[in-house]
Amino acid sequence: MNPVAVIGGGITGLTAAFYLKRQGLPVVVYEASNRVGGAIQSSRQDGYLAEFGPNTILETSPKIGQLILDAGLGPRRLDPQPSASARYVVRYQRPIEMPASPLEFFTTNLFSVRAKLAVLREPFVPRRRDGKEESVAEFVVRRLGQEFLDHAIDALVAGVYAGDPYRLSVPHAFPKLGQLEARYGSLIKGQILGARERKRSGEVSKDRAAKLSFDEGLQVLPDTLSQLLGQAVRINTTVTRLTQTDGGWTVELRRRGEESRVEHSAVVCAGTAFKLAEIELRARVPLSMAPLAEIRYPPVVSVVLGFRREDVARPAEGFGMLIPKVEGFKILGTIFSSSLFPNRAPAGCMTLTSYVGGERYPELASRTADELVELTCADLRVLLGVKGRPSFQQCVYYPRAIPQFNVGYGRYRDLMTDLERRAPGLFLAGHYRDGISLGDSIVSGCNVADRVGKLLATP
Repeated sequence: MNPVAVIGGGITGLTAAFYLKRQGLPVVVYEASNRVGGAIQSSRQDGYLAEFGPNTILETSPKIGQLILDAGLGPRRLDPQPSASARYVVRYQRPIEMPASPLEFFTTNLFSVRAKLAVLREPFVPRRRDGKEESVAEFVVRRLGQEFLDHAIDALVAGVYAGDPYRLSVPHAFPKLGQLEARYGSLIKGQILGARERKRSGEVSKDRAAKLSFDEGLQVLPDTLSQLLGQAVRINTTVTRLTQTDGGWTVELRRRGEESRVEHSAVVCAGTAFKLAEIELRARVPLSMAPLAEIRYPPVVSVVLGFRREDVARPAEGFGMLIPKVEGFKILGTIFSSSLFPNRAPAGCMTLTSYVGGERYPELASRTADELVELTCADLRVLLGVKGRPSFQQCVYYPRAIPQFNVGYGRYRDLMTDLERRAPGLFLAGHYRDGISLGDSIVSGCNVADRVGKLLATP
């Protein structure tokens, strides 16, 4: 049997390849860049451990913990420090802890009395029945009111997607919200009643899922999977064309200026949507991945700063803070990295990871590193009482960071389904299809490996 080709050495592609190999199937991973891991980037310098992409994995599925065990990483897993459960949202120019219980919600000064009353009314708001695809903003205003959108959901959307709630689609970006309304007629009722189903399935909602990392950061996971795959991983290798054959697919490659062709039994497309769009597809019927280039990926910069603890006036304990646009700051939010996991900063110091750009301020992402550090420090001076210069600083620019599941995204998902249906042996998986979180991408890799295995096991 010819090997399965996996295009993309990010976490979805590596997970898929790892489980295909465990099924006894030969596999080759083609990664165009000079490293594996995609957006995952961990770096230890001068006693600081910086995470430039995701900072945690949310264990929303049993498949995530199983991958860690199967990869032999159980002893290197890190759970958050006890104080890391607190999350903050900025209001009145300062971070306020998000309520963790109904009692805390009704006593917090994060929301006005009017906003709290709107939440009480939410179970009585009629569900939408006209079938219109709503943006997140439309949905939230209809069910919870404008203040909840401006001071909570806008911040959440910036923190998760670096996106715009007036563009993001509820059924595609936050599908469980729409499902709760459709099934239970209310978000609050759905949260209560849906908990039983999640318990039976083993799935965990993202707001309750355990967070985890590894002793040397998240980069440990893709590096370990790559090591276990060995020579099956080919970096600096770009796939240029896929041609359907009687026995599977011919994959045409470019590596350091040299062209080659390799026969494969199946192909898993696990790269970014805009890179997959560049691959010429020659199937038995006219098909193209070119429309995937239309999927919006805004630019984001990760700004990691280290400070002496005495130079940060306010305590930065907990997960971090989200910042609504109405508060007027330039950064989208900040993760309190050294409070989240141990050994992220030297003794007596702390690490703060902030994000700039996104759909809110895409023009800021192209500024110089010095300018980005200065605007980040200016915001942190107001928010956390930071003074002086950082003892550590590093910026990483993602020109195309996170796919935006905007209103109308269904046409891309329909295209992906049609491609797989009309070109057997071609599979699409990853953040552009199955969800943008690291946990979503891992589960996507597990599931596509199962799908490929079933296809190739069919006589």
